[in-house]
Amino acid sequence: MQALNRKLWRDLWRLRGQILATAIVMASGLAVLINSLSTITSLQESSQAYYERYRFADVFAQVTRAPLYVLQRVAELPGVQSVSDRIAKVALLDVPDFPEPVMARLVSVPEHGQPVLNRLALLSGRWISSGHDSEVIVSQAFAKAHGLVPGDHFSAIINGTRKQLDIVGLALSPEFVYVLGPGALVPDDQRFGIIWMGRSALSAAYDQQGAFNDLSLSLMRNASADNVITALDSILAPYGAIGAVARKDQLSNWFLMNEIEQLESMSTILPAIFLLVAAFLIQMVMRRMIATERSEIGLLKAFGYSDWQVAWHYLKLVLLISLAGIVLGSLTGIWLGRFSTQMYSEFFRFPVLLYRPNTAAFAIGAGISVSAALGGAWGAVRQAALLPPAEAMRPPSPPVYRRGRLADSRMGQWLDQPSRLIIRHLMRWPARTGLTTLGIALSVALAVMSLQWNDALMHLAEVSFYQAQRQHAVLGLNEPRSTRVLAEVSRLPGVLASEPMRIVSADLSAGNRRHRGGIQALPSDASLQPVYDINLGPLRVPADGLVLGSLLAEKLGVRIGGTVHVEILSGRRPVFDIPVVAVVDTYVGMPAYMNLTAFNRRMQQRPVTEYINILLDPAATEPLLGKLKAVPTLASVTLKQAAVDSFHATINESMLIYMFIFSMFAGALAFGVIYTSMRITLMERGRELSTLRVMGFRRAEIAYVLLGEAGLLLLAALPLGLVLGYALVVLIAAAFETELFRVPVFIENSSYAYAGLIALAAGVCSAMIIRWRLNRLDLIKVLKTRA
Repeated sequence: MQALNRKLWRDLWRLRGQILATAIVMASGLAVLINSLSTITSLQESSQAYYERYRFADVFAQVTRAPLYVLQRVAELPGVQSVSDRIAKVALLDVPDFPEPVMARLVSVPEHGQPVLNRLALLSGRWISSGHDSEVIVSQAFAKAHGLVPGDHFSAIINGTRKQLDIVGLALSPEFVYVLGPGALVPDDQRFGIIWMGRSALSAAYDQQGAFNDLSLSLMRNASADNVITALDSILAPYGAIGAVARKDQLSNWFLMNEIEQLESMSTILPAIFLLVAAFLIQMVMRRMIATERSEIGLLKAFGYSDWQVAWHYLKLVLLISLAGIVLGSLTGIWLGRFSTQMYSEFFRFPVLLYRPNTAAFAIGAGISVSAALGGAWGAVRQAALLPPAEAMRPPSPPVYRRGRLADSRMGQWLDQPSRLIIRHLMRWPARTGLTTLGIALSVALAVMSLQWNDALMHLAEVSFYQAQRQHAVLGLNEPRSTRVLAEVSRLPGVLASEPMRIVSADLSAGNRRHRGGIQALPSDASLQPVYDINLGPLRVPADGLVLGSLLAEKLGVRIGGTVHVEILSGRRPVFDIPVVAVVDTYVGMPAYMNLTAFNRRMQQRPVTEYINILLDPAATEPLLGKLKAVPTLASVTLKQAAVDSFHATINESMLIYMFIFSMFAGALAFGVIYTSMRITLMERGRELSTLRVMGFRRAEIAYVLLGEAGLLLLAALPLGLVLGYALVVLIAAAFETELFRVPVFIENSSYAYAGLIALAAGVCSAMIIRWRLNRLDLIKVLKTRA
């Protein structure tokens, strides 16, 4: 086999351009696959180790106030392993050198040491000392955002009383891997943080001595979380419980698991595109190579080489192409994985989140890549193996030429000779023409998908922050208050208008379908935060009845006119049936709306509100913020502009980089397809082009015949690629859809244009290389070769 091995290395050098182009396409798909699988492994292993080491709970429940003796009944429930109670409240902070009020979740911890569940990873400083009620431990991300360290101080409004707090330590918790403030779409560490405080100090501040308002449970192996939650809700119902949730629905863990699911979707859709195109390119290269080497194959068999030895020779070439793609893709995947892990460490807070290349990911990626390459080459290799020596020694039958419709058509008469050569060659190989066009179109589609993320997220921000919300800020009260509080708010400096709003937890059901969420109650003429349909715009709140988001209506299986059974999970916990009077399409959440007056009536309460939407005078915003820091009845202040700025900062920090990387992958895909197609055409038509050159055709005319074919394919691929790009966006949006977010299918015309430019740039680069090779074409050598 030494002679065949020498021939193999000569073939590799001779086909280095096509091999490199094909390897780049394969490497792109492999890099995406390795990045996704390795990042998934890093997140899964880090979260699992973190949850186990710091005893992350399995079930979470909140109440208004429950006595400690209830814990014994909870601990006796079948399947419950351990119980951890605490006090948890939301409060406003006044952080030095930060002009806005800051929200924080205050969570109690034992003064003597770690809690039973949801333990803290203390990163610096020390634990809280008994008898020092001002000492607190602060979440690391919040402290970093404000430049706080152990020994620093800030103030908090705790149950209407201003209190100075002293930082003694910085920590993380498995309960807050992903920290999202009230009403926020992305984390904002400057405006929302976690503060751990001594149990005795926090219970005294909120009149919770001998009681608790937050409960966590760990379960025994194989215990049913649903059964435990049902029994737990029954026990806690008299104490203002708003419904227990399992770990899978806990907000922080839900976001983490959802991100892993999205990575799994990406690991199947995008690599498949690259590897299918790579298989097609290998098929083109091998078929042309074997067609060119018919006589050599005949000689090899005449000298005694078996069919298997000949097939193995060409399979080794395919394996070496795969090896080049695997090496390049693995290195790119490792780099991309490190970048992804670093990016995720800014969103998901782990004590340690290290990127460890997953051996299984490399093995899976290599196996899929080799399988795709062998699948693409098998037909051509099988043809070489089965070719009889006598037939191989004869040149292949020449193609049949006949006068077609093009020559007699008006377009054929209008075209010049070189243009007719281009059209005839494309029509002579319709399958290859179609697959090449599809390959280029897929690169355009991938570019459209990459670029549309910015369009979709900007559209989401426009609809969510500006069209659906007209207010400048939302004030959260520490408890429901009479709507007369609106008059007090209107007297604050800079407040131009105010509207009440309630958000109450509830179980909604229809038949055997059930959803635990909430009802948002608004005035009938709400204008600052109206009921908003993404297709119809703002809608008036009906006098009675329930308005459902379309996904919630689909989940419950109800339509307009149907009835929903509502169980309120706070206050007097009323239960009632209510008709569905409207269904609206939204991008965020699964909302349910009611008229505020009708809702208060069903709650058997006087007119009260828990949130206030306010419209501000921009010139008076700064004095108002200073005033709000000292209002004792406020539990939260959410500024819309701050949420917008945080959203855009997050997008600019991560999404734009990913857009650039995947646009480069799209360009690599386009380059691989176009260059390989043009190089194969040059190999096939070398004698023809050299003959035309000898007959007097100029170099520019010869180049036009070759490059014009690629240009025509590119021109045909662009509209198809734009259509496929839209379809791919719809597919990705469906894969990423969750109960909290829907990615809008929204693509700006500029993204279509940039996607086309990426493919055109790849075509120009390919054409420049081919033109250089064409200028160096040795006419005598080419004309001496057999057809």
